[in-house]
Amino acid sequence: MDPNHRGPEEHGQDGGGQTPRQRPPRDSLTPDFAQHAPALARTVQLVAGDFLLTVNPVDGSEIEACPPAERPGRPAKLTTAERAGTDRAARPPVPPGPAQPTLPLLARQDERERLVRLLARGRSVRLTGPAGAGRTRLLDIVAEDCVDLAPDGVVRLSGFHGTADDALYDLFYAVHNAPLHRPARDELLGSLREIGAVVVLDDVEFGGAGLDELLAATPECAFLIGASPETPAPSADAAVEEVFLGGIDQAAGRELLEQAVGRVLTEDEANWAGDLWFESEGLPLRFVQAGALLRQRDRLRAGADAVDEFGVFEDARPDDPPTAPSPADADGEEVPLPSLGEAAAPAALLAARLSASARATLSFAVALGGEVPHQAHLPALVGDTHADAALGELAACGLVSPVGSRYRLTAGVLTQLEAAGYADDRTERALTAAQHYAWWAGHPSVTPERVCAEADAVLAALAVLVPDTTPPAEGESATAVQLARTAAPAFAAGLHWSAWERTLRSGAEAARLAGDIAEQAYFHHELGILALCRGRLDQARAELEASIGLRGSLADKRGTVAGRRALALVADRDGTTPGTGVAALGPTAGEEVPDARYDESASPPGGVPAPFPPHQPSPVTSATVVAHRTPPASSRKAGGGLTGLARRNLVAVGAGALLVAVLGTVVTLGATSDKDPGPPSGQVDVNPSASQGVDDGRLGADQPPQDGGGNVGAATSEPTDPGPDGTFGTSDDPTPPASKSPTPSDDPSGTRDPGDDPTSPPKPPTTSRPPTTSKPPTTSKPPTANPPTSEPPTSQPPTSEPPTSDPPPSPPESNTASGPAPSTPAQTSSSGEQVI
Repeated sequence: MDPNHRGPEEHGQDGGGQTPRQRPPRDSLTPDFAQHAPALARTVQLVAGDFLLTVNPVDGSEIEACPPAERPGRPAKLTTAERAGTDRAARPPVPPGPAQPTLPLLARQDERERLVRLLARGRSVRLTGPAGAGRTRLLDIVAEDCVDLAPDGVVRLSGFHGTADDALYDLFYAVHNAPLHRPARDELLGSLREIGAVVVLDDVEFGGAGLDELLAATPECAFLIGASPETPAPSADAAVEEVFLGGIDQAAGRELLEQAVGRVLTEDEANWAGDLWFESEGLPLRFVQAGALLRQRDRLRAGADAVDEFGVFEDARPDDPPTAPSPADADGEEVPLPSLGEAAAPAALLAARLSASARATLSFAVALGGEVPHQAHLPALVGDTHADAALGELAACGLVSPVGSRYRLTAGVLTQLEAAGYADDRTERALTAAQHYAWWAGHPSVTPERVCAEADAVLAALAVLVPDTTPPAEGESATAVQLARTAAPAFAAGLHWSAWERTLRSGAEAARLAGDIAEQAYFHHELGILALCRGRLDQARAELEASIGLRGSLADKRGTVAGRRALALVADRDGTTPGTGVAALGPTAGEEVPDARYDESASPPGGVPAPFPPHQPSPVTSATVVAHRTPPASSRKAGGGLTGLARRNLVAVGAGALLVAVLGTVVTLGATSDKDPGPPSGQVDVNPSASQGVDDGRLGADQPPQDGGGNVGAATSEPTDPGPDGTFGTSDDPTPPASKSPTPSDDPSGTRDPGDDPTSPPKPPTTSRPPTTSKPPTTSKPPTANPPTSEPPTSQPPTSEPPTSDPPPSPPESNTASGPAPSTPAQTSSSGEQVI
């Protein structure tokens, strides 16, 4: 069952994303009581800034750039009725049981009028007072007085365990209707500037620069801030008025005690109240707790005869220690007044006279660091169907007080209960609470908003269990890991990202202590996603690389792919190409990698298939498949970007490159040497041309010329305009102008575009180095001692030395291709085809 709502959802019909269970047909062999398939994992898709985030509790969240069609419009403000519902949700629930009398606010009229007067002028005020001075009660009354002051009304926020950034987003959601949308920083600030409201921010824990940031982002709001004396003060330049709240006078304290007891005090009780006023310095909380002590004393003095026959207060006299005092001793004397020490620290005495369910609730609150679970969870935790009424008992005694939309132990109660022995079973109570919350947070009917409301209790349970986490038995998982695993996706979907981050860090530590590598990888992945959404790119890269490394050791293909996609998005944001660390690894086994080439590649469409050595990943895959980006210009300089491509085509450069070079040369010679008596095959040089180097990775295709920076397209295959001396070439070429000729030669190094018509006249050659003399140009291939031969060379792998931008020195004349080679009737290439 769902502990928060007892209704149709117990039968899977709450409409929370699950389809209702259908009765099988009559002729089906499956009975009605057969076990149904487990509920699908709850995934939520939301927009966070420029990202589209899919919260996936199974494999980890997925993030991508938000498509324009998915971007939400400008958030609209809530209507008056919607704001009223939001205001009710921001208040704590009314405890079940008999209605408790509301105590009046005494001796606070001057402070009340001053606060309203300052807020009406648009000034921000910080109300500072010690715990137990009635600060929250005064803020509630002042907020009711300021309902009509601002166009957006009064907004109540809680700053307990929060930051200035949390307060900004809480204010945004309290005024705007923006479900599943977390705006970016600029968009958030733009929306906050249009809010005009009186913001009541209680239990704030930040000041200084954080408070300045909050005030600067909301120029049209007036803040009423409640803080303790330990809270950092505002900066000197902050436009905040300071109002200090102290204790009440002795007469007001006596009147408050009479209101709490419901009768006039006796003389002894009045004297006792006077001593209490001196000891407590007039804090109203002490008189509320003292009134509870007097009420319990009255019930004990009345004895068992004053109790109705149904035994409503039967639990008030437990058998286990500490036991309550009897109504009268053997001599018939009345129960004495509590001592001054008991009145100064009344938590243990008050708890001893409460019901068993109330004492068990206090034990859970002590185990959770002062956090009281929601009243709907108490029956499941305590094991009593009526345990939710325990919250009313604790609130009436002044042992708990509201903090935002929940309750906590009041100031000093936690320390007093720990001294009374309520912390002896802290670990067992925290373990029980963690197991309950792990089941409840993963229930399909529980919305993320309800999980976010219990964030402090969940985090408190993790804080107790994580340090004591040990490797569990085989087939089991640690409770702390399980709780963090189920609560973290709910916090992310509920846009409570501060709780999301704290849960992920606790879960990562618990998984490390438990030795659970898979869960540890999940938490690191989620931390990387969160850092990416917040713009912390360095942190995101470190977390994602750690997650990819852990998942790679487990052969988790889906998780690794999700991590690489997120890492590619990080690289796209900071303008770098992923190629270092774990991200530089090639695709995992079985991963589908699409065909990808550099944009400047001049290879034919589709290329020539060539296997890549399995021991070395392809840089093309890591640069274009993962990041979908073109490599920077620094990696495409002469000899830099071509080396990787040459390694990718080690098998093809020996055969394919030579075949294309021979065919291109034959066609060129046949078209230009019409009067040559010798056959074209006799003029073919076995060495590849200068534009068809074996290390260029182009499979024999012509390489687009590059400029000095390695940019493609700076030079074309067309001859350049002649310079001042009538020659062709660049101005920085050291070759004398006399050695350059604009007319094409019959040297086989002339280049041709692969797509040109073979029958068209060849274009003037553009080699990587013009000839040094007026003799026929030589190739850029280093000279060899053997004379040219008509047999094609064997396929040898290229050297690991990348080609440099400066060509080698000119070879001797004896090694140049000065004449045609001996003619042969036919020539066979390495691929088996004959060249005629």
